[in-house]
Amino acid sequence: MGPETHRRRFLECMAWAGTGLAWTVSGGVAGSTLLGAAEAEAAPKGVTPFTFVQVSDSHIGFNKDPNPDARVTFRESVAQIQAMPQKPAFILHTGDVSQLSRPDQFDDADQILKEAGVPVFHVPGEHDMLDDGQGQAFLDRYGKGALGDGWMSFDHSGVHFVGLVNVKQLQAGGMGHLGEAQLAWLKDDLAGRSASTPIVVFTHIPLWTIYADWGWGTDDSAQALSLLRRFGSVTVLNGHIHQVIQKVEGNVAFHTARSTAFPQPAPGQGPAPGPLKVPAGQLRETLGVRQVSVVRGAHPLAVVDRALAS
Repeated sequence: MGPETHRRRFLECMAWAGTGLAWTVSGGVAGSTLLGAAEAEAAPKGVTPFTFVQVSDSHIGFNKDPNPDARVTFRESVAQIQAMPQKPAFILHTGDVSQLSRPDQFDDADQILKEAGVPVFHVPGEHDMLDDGQGQAFLDRYGKGALGDGWMSFDHSGVHFVGLVNVKQLQAGGMGHLGEAQLAWLKDDLAGRSASTPIVVFTHIPLWTIYADWGWGTDDSAQALSLLRRFGSVTVLNGHIHQVIQKVEGNVAFHTARSTAFPQPAPGQGPAPGPLKVPAGQLRETLGVRQVSVVRGAHPLAVVDRALAS
């Protein structure tokens, strides 16, 4: 195997794992730069550089193929966060903390996340709503300061974060739903904020329709996105589909995340969504965490997806 073949395989691995690349968006076009170069640039005026991490779909309690113990890979994911050169300001967990909404599963997840040593903000996934169909156990544990079904917002170093809940009233086929009350709250939350304020939205089910037949979308997301389009930089982070897919529409960049438990098939590649069996030696190539850094530019968020195998 010659040097050029080695180079091509290296670049293919980087494209799959996201290792060492910062994906940035400028003028509606996604591009990549070395993470170190992106982080070296100054942040926009009024925004202090910082890094945060997204984890998703830990499914604590899952113990079938291809992962006999989701706690092990979740602990490895947290260890990867601990090893990051720049300590993140906080972690966003975008849902399906648990497999069956059981107290012991939430307890195990919490104990593992504590090892990261940073604050964690949660939004629920549908697997976190199985206790009573209302997600009360999730809200009792993670909903302090949240409103309604668990939606929230907060500011950090000039960036406005919005956590949305779209798993409470699943629609036909499993499509996500925000509902009128949450949309009204979102309108009020964003009102009066400068269009130059960077916005990060985090939720479980995608806010764009990836594959409706599998419920991989949110039926009333258009109303939410209409409220967000006046902002110069909007980054939407979600989980649920257990794989990295990116899309840019104007100033809105959408990023789906890997699970820390198991992969799922590509949209439509199979009879239904669900755990995708892979050889044991390849499992960690399909799992991982996401690092997001505030950097210079009209769209200042640099997104790096890190596979556990990287």
